[in-house]
Amino acid sequence: MDVIDKIKNFETLDLITNANKHSLKEGYDEVTLERALFLSWWCDKGDCSFCYMSTQKNKIKDPKKAKRKVNAILAESELCKRLGWNIEFLSGGYDSFDTDEIKAIATKIFKITGSPVWLNIGITNDLDKYGEEIVGVTGAVEIANPLLHEKICPSKSLSDIGEMLDKAGDLGFKKAITIILGLGESPEDLTYLIQYIKEHKINRVIFYSLNPHKGTIFENSSQPSSIYYAGIVATIRLTFPKIEIICGTWTDNLANIGLLVMSGANGITKFPLFKMFGTRYGKRVEEEIYWTGRKLKGTFTDISKLGSNKSQFDSELDIFIKRYIDESLENKY
Repeated sequence: MDVIDKIKNFETLDLITNANKHSLKEGYDEVTLERALFLSWWCDKGDCSFCYMSTQKNKIKDPKKAKRKVNAILAESELCKRLGWNIEFLSGGYDSFDTDEIKAIATKIFKITGSPVWLNIGITNDLDKYGEEIVGVTGAVEIANPLLHEKICPSKSLSDIGEMLDKAGDLGFKKAITIILGLGESPEDLTYLIQYIKEHKINRVIFYSLNPHKGTIFENSSQPSSIYYAGIVATIRLTFPKIEIICGTWTDNLANIGLLVMSGANGITKFPLFKMFGTRYGKRVEEEIYWTGRKLKGTFTDISKLGSNKSQFDSELDIFIKRYIDESLENKY
């Protein structure tokens, strides 16, 4: 495949340039700030070898205590609404919340934000219990290489993920997958990823770069090169001009953002929102997007958007709203 050969032959700049042209041609002139809402730090599987939660499973004596307070989650969604951030998805490890609890949370978030949410809650057979409160379902593919996937994510079968996504489509929901770069994959694995996207009619791809967590086998690994990351994103943009692409990066790699946007990213994610808000790091995010020539949906710096310490929806959220606003106003960097 020509695009893969360009990555292997160090012609990534051509890919990025073409992807940028295609993105603008498709009308992608706005970049969103995305925020994943985590439900719990417990995962009953707990064996993905790159994941922070795999280091916590044996330390958590009572999984119920690893669950976040629902009102804290709802307050976070209200702050996202105020700041113009999109909610990337609701995310929780296996068996952290049951289906009825997740549906209730999603329903309340829908009322708060006015937008149905994506789910990223693992492989589930209960999709028919959800309705207008969700827009789509995310499958944690992680590594687009079947042999590596079996080794790194032994409890998350690619075929089971595919079946769940197909069922989601049958029920009228959109479909997304997550991919982590830096786990040992190669440019050739794009062939499998492209086929997977086509086979399961994926609407959204969320890319992350490896975040090496202490206690995992990747703790001494490096994050993938920004040029390599951009080349992968550009390849997917050129192959699927209309697909939605979200890219995650970390505070120590903010320089990736402009490159990823020009490579085809519609949104940027994986930030500690309240710690970075109003800081030089938050300003850097906005600068990166500004110099791509795109508009930014949402803010990382406008303090006036934080609003009142009082919830507009439920007074029980007030204590958490105040906590998040105080954290946003405290420059921890």
